[in-house]
Amino acid sequence: MADTFKHHSIRINKDKCIGCVRCMRGCPTKAIRVRNDKAVINYEKCIDCGECLRMCRYDAVEPITTSQTDLKKFTYKVALPSPVLYAQFGAHVAPAEILRVLQSLGFNHVYDEAIMCEMISASIEEYLDEHTTPRPIISSTCPVVVRLIQRLFPSLCKFIIPIEPPREMAAKNLREEISQHHRIKPEEIGIIHITPCAAKMVSIAYPETMNRSYLDGAISIRDIFNPVMKELKKAKHSYLLDSERPVSGIGIGWSMSGGEIRSLKYHRTIAASGVLDTIRILEDVEQGRLNDIEYLELLICPDGCIGGPLTVENRFIAQSNISRLKRIYGEKKTIDAQTVHRLYKEHFFSFERNIEPKPFPGLDHDKAAAIRLLKMKEEYLRQLPGKDCGACGAPDCATLADDIVRGEAFLKNCIYHKKIQKGDNHG
Repeated sequence: MADTFKHHSIRINKDKCIGCVRCMRGCPTKAIRVRNDKAVINYEKCIDCGECLRMCRYDAVEPITTSQTDLKKFTYKVALPSPVLYAQFGAHVAPAEILRVLQSLGFNHVYDEAIMCEMISASIEEYLDEHTTPRPIISSTCPVVVRLIQRLFPSLCKFIIPIEPPREMAAKNLREEISQHHRIKPEEIGIIHITPCAAKMVSIAYPETMNRSYLDGAISIRDIFNPVMKELKKAKHSYLLDSERPVSGIGIGWSMSGGEIRSLKYHRTIAASGVLDTIRILEDVEQGRLNDIEYLELLICPDGCIGGPLTVENRFIAQSNISRLKRIYGEKKTIDAQTVHRLYKEHFFSFERNIEPKPFPGLDHDKAAAIRLLKMKEEYLRQLPGKDCGACGAPDCATLADDIVRGEAFLKNCIYHKKIQKGDNHG
């Protein structure tokens, strides 16, 4: 079992782990085992969905994000917060106030990602108008959904829209503008995403669709929350309606499930969130049941990014906060449609390369050997009780049988099989 997190954004703190199997049972790709009373991640199967982070009650699953030390190497630091950040500090704190506080915490510049979200909405609309096949087109916004498709639904990679997510396009634009305006070398600019999930770190370190990410790191909302809240308490003025910068209600809505498709008024769309519902929708797409749907917005976290595992606020309260901000700032467009159209035609938003399938490896590269191992797996499975209790350290009997034929477990790991053997010996 691979014991490296080179390409991943989570790790197990073995000092805190008690081997309770909650993370193992919640993992959608069955990437976690419990060995010697400690959780172990098989990183070959991990898609960084963060379910283990969400499930663990003991803080034993830790996100790997950018540290303050990492920021010191940059001459000019830029904060690029997800719109989810605006939902973390109550219903009466405005985006402009949060952005102002972020800048006071040591960033030279802050940028409201919600504006780029609105621009991407417009570019998606243009893409759907131009391309009538295949259907349905699937959003590329959530990096975990992209990895899920690569791993479990590789035939659907061609359905993913070839448009980069807002965080990357905002960083691309910022690096060019700041470099020219301040006469700073692009590599001296550190653009840091303020993120609700650790999966963004993987997409930054190992981007699927470009040679190098335009972002330089990601700080979790959890890590930035207390410093921001401390400064907000000192504030004596509300910026809800008198902000000097435009506030995009459309873009803020992206933080919730359905926000991305809300502006696609002339297209038939579906939004789904959460691991199980996302998998069900992708199964339907794979079986050809959704060919009449034009666009799918799929987000791995429940209720969208506001349900990210690195957030602080209860997601239902966060949803209420975002809804209030949307009512205040409305659905009126704040971007120049002609500028977006020009950038779209110049392929500013486009992938540099296509997303490639990366299915999980089979039992063996050799077909004959794989068939032989499959028969062995079926034989082991017949000897197991089918209780799927997790006591063996695998999430279910089928996975244990798979582990056995791969040489990673033994039949004796099943406590019920031991009881059956004792009963036979006694008889």
